[in-house]
Amino acid sequence: MTESTLEPITVAIERRIDPERAIEATSWMQAGTDLAATFPGFLGSGWVRAGEGSELWYMLYRFRDIATLERWETSPQRTWWLESGNAFAREVRVERRTGIEGWFDAAQATGIETRVTQSLATGSVAVQPVVPPRWKQATTIWLGFFPVNLLATFLLGFIPGFTELPLVLRVLITTLMLTPIMAYWVLPAVTRLLRGWLQR
Repeated sequence: MTESTLEPITVAIERRIDPERAIEATSWMQAGTDLAATFPGFLGSGWVRAGEGSELWYMLYRFRDIATLERWETSPQRTWWLESGNAFAREVRVERRTGIEGWFDAAQATGIETRVTQSLATGSVAVQPVVPPRWKQATTIWLGFFPVNLLATFLLGFIPGFTELPLVLRVLITTLMLTPIMAYWVLPAVTRLLRGWLQR
């Protein structure tokens, strides 16, 4: 998947931690969160254990874009921090979320951070953020795209000579014009309006 350079990126990391070194790991995880917060583009972070005595720990952090994320991920500070946990922490899975799916979890980002904080305070198991099913994503995109495309097609028809242009050129102009409108205004607005249905 091609990652957008303009969209916020959320990274979810699953690690196996030696249960015998939970106190040490707690300080280590918090140190990583505090360290990431000092980097430009940092939008939030949190970590949680799957359960008391569990080997599985989850860390979530979010950066403004791919450039700021990569500055953190390739920094000597992060390398030092990761190496300091080699004795008791092993990375199992890493997931980045951006692009189309990023539109659907962007509206829930605050909720994700709140759930993590509550889990740390109460000791309950955190719920992993769930992206809506593909058919809901497709429906949401269509609900935004149809009226915008209809209006654009209607208005462009008034431009002298536009309808006489070759089909490929008309489609090129239309998509170049509508893609940023969809990405920056329409899809975020539609996902906010449908948040309850998307999260259900």
